[in-house]
Amino acid sequence: IYCQKCGALICRYQKDGPGNLRRMYIDRISEATVALARKDLTCPKGHLLGVKIVYKKENRPTFRLFVDSVRKKIIKS
Repeated sequence: IYCQKCGALICRYQKDGPGNLRRMYIDRISEATVALARKDLTCPKGHLLGVKIVYKKENRPTFRLFVDSVRKKIIKS
């Protein structure tokens, strides 16, 4: 996952299912280059990408991403 504005690497994320990335569950994030304990998700250069919430359907902590704030690169493993 990369910042849309500056291209900085944010983390590696295991996405589930097709479609746009609207939220990132914290337990699926690995190799993060930013602090995950904060209330907001920012890139290393300070661009705001999303805010931390608890997704009520699954009662899981997640980052709700702003529209077009990140870009993803799919890696086959």
